[in-house]
Amino acid sequence: MKKKIVILGSTGSIGKATYNIIKKNKKEFEVLLLTTNKNVKEILKQSKELKVKNIIVSSKKHYLRIKNSSKVKNLKIYNNLRNLRKILKKKVDYTMCAITGLDGLKPTLESIKISKNIAIANKESIICAWNLIEKELIKNNTKFIPVDSEHFSIWSLMNGVPKSQIEEIIITASGGPFLNKKLSEIKNIKPNIAVKHPNWKMGKKISIDSATLMNKIFEVIEAKKIFDLDIDKFKIIIHPKSYVHAIVHFKNGLVKFLAHDTNMAVPIMNSLYTNTKHFNYNEGKLKFDLLNGLNFIKPEITKFPVVKLLSRVKNRSSYFETILISINDYLVEKYLNGDINYLALNTNLVKLIKNPYFTRYYNRKPKNIIDIKIMIKKVNTYLNNTIIN
Repeated sequence: MKKKIVILGSTGSIGKATYNIIKKNKKEFEVLLLTTNKNVKEILKQSKELKVKNIIVSSKKHYLRIKNSSKVKNLKIYNNLRNLRKILKKKVDYTMCAITGLDGLKPTLESIKISKNIAIANKESIICAWNLIEKELIKNNTKFIPVDSEHFSIWSLMNGVPKSQIEEIIITASGGPFLNKKLSEIKNIKPNIAVKHPNWKMGKKISIDSATLMNKIFEVIEAKKIFDLDIDKFKIIIHPKSYVHAIVHFKNGLVKFLAHDTNMAVPIMNSLYTNTKHFNYNEGKLKFDLLNGLNFIKPEITKFPVVKLLSRVKNRSSYFETILISINDYLVEKYLNGDINYLALNTNLVKLIKNPYFTRYYNRKPKNIIDIKIMIKKVNTYLNNTIIN
């Protein structure tokens, strides 16, 4: 019997990777629903290829355009992600949640209710609202599978081992484009240079987060929440070859690491085939040239000052995570727009997170999505009224 699949955000990078895997294995999967914000051309191509009968187009403008098109036949088109439970009467086998940003939180919570297994590739949702996600997972008896390569690696390496047996978990970072540059060389580096990642092509925002190592701070917070481990168990190490994604040191003395191609198809494919037959990944051979001399480097605080933020992360959930993401989003946008230099992006982030206006919220936690949205608005209002240079 074919596995019944839903892909939320099927036209983004993770969504496309999931679509491409399923396209090559049509006999094993049936896709019931695809969603996009406004990439109508791509979602129509996907729905035709996979014979999908339901799509959601979130942008009202693009929804009306496609809804009124005479070219669209045998396709039910919806405009609101709240229609999930109306469209899907029974639980599906697997849902990929790949809608980026906090816009993906509400759909993630809703999709848990209609899924036996859910893969979440949305760090903002996990960081800001893991307590809400975990509550829904337990309530609906839904299995969660992390698909970010680092978290999928940790999940695979732990493989049922009690968390009491974990000595240390190390998440690897590429080091970004400035690993081998002096601090004086990158102070005023232009955004068009900063977004050029040495190992792969990504969006501008995530490329800047990779350059500063902020993406690794977020990944540590995610891992702490997902695996319910003390924050002191985690470390970040730079691994320029990006072949090893995580290292787990067990209390019995064993150290295990997981390596795979820098291709999201590997964790996605493995998550799709969880609890089913084995499959073959035929895209590449074992790369001994990368394994020889793995080259792990401790991050330099002077070059990557955001690493200091790890010491401020608490074991309990609070508004800290939402505030951290909001400040980072704001500063990255200012840098990309040319309003601040690269050094100011880093120093302001470390400085602002200690601001008393924000620290007063670090002993409170959001109870629902509305609380999170209110806090994001408060942060942005404060930052808009603050001189940042």
